[in-house]
Amino acid sequence: MVVEARAIQGLVDKERGIVSREIFLNEEIYQQELEQIFARSWLFVGHETQIPNPGDYVLSRMGEEGVIVVRDQNRKVHVFLNSCRHRGNRVCRYDEGNTGVFTCTFHGWTYNLEGQVTALPFHDGGYNNMPKEQWGLHEARSTVFDGSIWACWDESAPSFVDYLGGCELYLSGFLASIDGTPGGAEVLVGVQKWRLPANWKVPCPDTDRTHGWMTHKSVMEVRIGPSGEGRRDTSDRGKMYTVNFPHGHTMSMSLPRLEAEPYKNSWAQTPIVAEYLEHAYQERKKRMGAMASVDSSPAIFPNMGTQYYQPWVIRIMHPQGPTMTEIWTYFFMDKEAPQEVREIIRDYYGRYTGPAGMTQQDDMENWHWSTAASKGTIARRLPYNYQLFVDEQAQHGPSAFGLPGNFCNIMSDENHRVYYQRWAEFMTARSWDELARPAVK
Repeated sequence: MVVEARAIQGLVDKERGIVSREIFLNEEIYQQELEQIFARSWLFVGHETQIPNPGDYVLSRMGEEGVIVVRDQNRKVHVFLNSCRHRGNRVCRYDEGNTGVFTCTFHGWTYNLEGQVTALPFHDGGYNNMPKEQWGLHEARSTVFDGSIWACWDESAPSFVDYLGGCELYLSGFLASIDGTPGGAEVLVGVQKWRLPANWKVPCPDTDRTHGWMTHKSVMEVRIGPSGEGRRDTSDRGKMYTVNFPHGHTMSMSLPRLEAEPYKNSWAQTPIVAEYLEHAYQERKKRMGAMASVDSSPAIFPNMGTQYYQPWVIRIMHPQGPTMTEIWTYFFMDKEAPQEVREIIRDYYGRYTGPAGMTQQDDMENWHWSTAASKGTIARRLPYNYQLFVDEQAQHGPSAFGLPGNFCNIMSDENHRVYYQRWAEFMTARSWDELARPAVK
């Protein structure tokens, strides 16, 4: 069953800040999301530092589709659907590794690192003149952006940079090393994965600045939060904004005073880490000038969120049904960071985030109950309220920095309103020609 465009549009009212609970619970809407959003968007699938050598691969996801991210012998990155063209079996069953071929365990169809069929065991001519070049692994469009790897199934979709629509400046800054070297980040450890009984959109957009004082109150009181100094919402971090783009990307941003020091995390109190960060920050100021202290965490539509140095992560919300999400967290560190620094920061990351982390557990409980408490007959009739600063007029980037994006009060719900408006546009648009002209200004 296809939910009609008029019905979808009635579920999101950006001007009033009202969103129906049905978009988080309805099975038909969920199936339409897989087709209209995940089959057409650019999706984060990994990072180059996970596959540094020819033959290296990792498994990833695009919506509910399993994919293989692999580097071929010419060092080109490919993203293949992890499904044999013969009977649909997975051709790769290990999360990561190095190989020369992918062989199906059902009948032995074998593919090389470029996805081409190289062997059809026991066919004895039975396939006659079957054109092998037409039966390779199905490949998505893919691109590498400052080390991050993105893929898209839709051939008519714009390039990845055009898809970012001005947000590329912030994504590039996020993927730079602490000293400002472009693309200087690397994945520190294996990807952390867990399932959560919540709709995939509940943690999106990943830029909610109004929850921390309550959700993470206990963590802040015992001083094991990211600042290590108690409540982060009372610290002087300069002028703070929510920032959004018509294409649905959102983030929060801090523009500190020019003389301000960088945001110091709790792990920065260790002398060796403090010394490393201070040196890196001085180098960053040389490379980036006034932009060195800009703190931003871009969330790329539809399901990618980030945190910048608290800890430094990319978090992907993979849909697994209307009320189930598999969250994958990628932890980052400077490529050039000393081993001692890596170990200290790795320990902090594990303590802070994920299903065993002291802070993420708070989020997970709220995300779960936001879905579970909305399922009832009466609850489903009541819309969600995203009206905080609904009448505020967005402003263009502060002139002192000349930054792109629409800037609003740090406590505004505008990021959520823009995100769900873009969701509705994807759900109702018949082509990328329509999506290229977002209604949000």
